[in-house]
Amino acid sequence: MDAVDAPEQGVCRQLTLPDIARAFDATATVPCSQEHTAETYAVGELPDSLADAAYDAPEVGAFAFEACTTELEKFLGGDVSVTMRSILTWVWFRPSQKAWDSGARWYRCDAVGGGEQSATLLTLPDTARGLLEGRPEDAWMACVKGPSVSGSATIPCTKAHDWRAVTTIKLGEPAEAYPGDAQVETTTRDFCSDSVGAWLNYPVDFDYGYTWFHEPEWDAGNRRSICWAKTRD
Repeated sequence: MDAVDAPEQGVCRQLTLPDIARAFDATATVPCSQEHTAETYAVGELPDSLADAAYDAPEVGAFAFEACTTELEKFLGGDVSVTMRSILTWVWFRPSQKAWDSGARWYRCDAVGGGEQSATLLTLPDTARGLLEGRPEDAWMACVKGPSVSGSATIPCTKAHDWRAVTTIKLGEPAEAYPGDAQVETTTRDFCSDSVGAWLNYPVDFDYGYTWFHEPEWDAGNRRSICWAKTRD
C-alpha cells in the first residue's frame, strides 16, 4: 500500500467516484477483460526538479496535468479538442504520504469515463486505446441533459440529451499568464457564438453554451474552453 516502486502500466481497476478524488490509490487491479472503470495508460517518475517538492505542491500537479493530458491524447488517438469533448478523461495518483517521505516520486495516469459531477463512472472496454481515432462513437462523446450546460453532469451522447460539446477554443500559450476571468469568459462566449452557429450551419435562431475554466485550471496547464450546441442529435 505504501509502495515506493512505481505501479504497473496497462492494468485495469474498478475505481469509484470517491476513489478518483483521492491523491493516492491502492485499489487492487482486475483483469482488463473483466468489468472495470479505469485503465492505467501512463506511469513515470517526476523530474529531478521536483525531488524536494512538497507532497501537495502546485508544481507537482502542473507537471502531472501536462504529462497525463499529453499521453491521454496519444492513448485515445484524438487531438486535444476531440479529447476535451469526449466523456473520457484522466485522473492521476502519486505515492502515499509515507512512500513520498521515503523518496518515492512516481505518478500514475488512469483513463476513466466520467468525472466528479457524474452519477457514476462508465464501464470501459478491454482497452480504451484508440477509442477516439477517426470519427469517435457517440458512446464516448460528451453531452448534457438539462436546461443549461452549467452545473450539469456530462453523459454519453448515446443517451437522451439537450446539449453536445462541438468545438473548443484555445485561449493562450503555455507560458502566458492568466488573462483574468472577465477576458476568458468574454473571449469564450464570443468564439462559441460564432463557432456553434457555423457547426449548426448558420440557422436563424440557435442556443449555445460554453464551459470556461478559472485560474487554478490555467495554472495546472489548461488553455481551452468548450463550446456546446443545443441539439438532440
